[in-house]
Amino acid sequence: MKALIIGGGIAGPSAAMALQQAGIDATVYEAHAGGADNVGVFITLGSNGIDALHSIGADAQAVAAGFPTPGIDMVSTTGKALGQVRTSRPDGDITSRTLKRADLYRALRDEALRRGIRIEHGKRLVDAKDTGDGVRAIFADGTEEHGDLLIGCDGIHSTVRKLIDPAAPAPAYSGLIGLGGYTRGVPVNTEVGSYQMVFGKRAFFGYALAPDGEVWWFVNLPRPNEPARGELEAISSEQWQRQLTELFADDAGPAVELIRASHEILPASPVHAMMGVPAWHRGRTIIIGDAAHAPSPTSGQGASLSIEDAVELAKALRDLPTIEGAFAAYEALRRPRVEQIVKQAARINNNKAAGPVGRVFRDLMMPVILPRLANSEHTRQTYGYHIDWNAPIAA
Repeated sequence: MKALIIGGGIAGPSAAMALQQAGIDATVYEAHAGGADNVGVFITLGSNGIDALHSIGADAQAVAAGFPTPGIDMVSTTGKALGQVRTSRPDGDITSRTLKRADLYRALRDEALRRGIRIEHGKRLVDAKDTGDGVRAIFADGTEEHGDLLIGCDGIHSTVRKLIDPAAPAPAYSGLIGLGGYTRGVPVNTEVGSYQMVFGKRAFFGYALAPDGEVWWFVNLPRPNEPARGELEAISSEQWQRQLTELFADDAGPAVELIRASHEILPASPVHAMMGVPAWHRGRTIIIGDAAHAPSPTSGQGASLSIEDAVELAKALRDLPTIEGAFAAYEALRRPRVEQIVKQAARINNNKAAGPVGRVFRDLMMPVILPRLANSEHTRQTYGYHIDWNAPIAA
């Protein structure tokens, strides 16, 4: 069996490695001519994502590229501690990591190449045809490839999703603008690796201290209307520094100092989520990862869920006699889990954009709610999720 994988980000190489371990040949087709080595945004790789990579022996490079981030301290605009949230599996056996997205891309790509998996760049998919006994992928450069199945790992703005269902919903704007940066030389009163997240009066600010002393920070800026195309790109780093220091001027914490002293500010972008996609597969074609269900970055689970998807799909294709049956079993297994996480992230986003009355209520309730959330079954299931590679998937 041969699989055509569309997208060379996180889900694509992960799926190719998992399929190879399941005895299925796979080639990755990436639209961009080069890699993602200059993508500067940082992300969380949850303990569940690391565990999923471990099931296919592909966790070492990804873990080495980041630093441990076991939990989050929540703080109000006045500096009041609102509570803590644990962001790793309860048994402490695996700790979540923070790393640059480019470093995770590179780790997965390099490991896939080391295993002999072919990754072709400059291959932008424009169409896919079910031939009855296979799939024909058609690329913008005029070339075609044939395989037994096609897996869309092409992200939140997926082409494959639209090919499966032309009426599929578009990604939903969350009401937040996201951006961030890196700062050296500003002391912060926090332990290495632990996140501090501040519910400011006008925007949300989060930061973590890396082992080398650099502070990695991000901002979620409420904005009801989605920016027009090109609008955010037209705002310079200097303009963002001025605007953000004004936004956080009345808040406790180091936000103003960190932003003012930043040696790099990452590009701003609207925060989107993808949920409620009716059709994940049709015939011999399926979507996984952000193409099927993209939680907002608030969840800290986007990368991890994509890796879980890759491994679970490979298991289903290994264990079940038909491609369509494997797709159906995979969806039945994955949809309840991922949709719960996406919905939870959307609820947290609402707290980030709370008005004056909402802020008061939030700050009163969080010290009560967070201890329960930290020890909730949902949190344990999210970060403690384990895939047993040797356990067969039932139809």
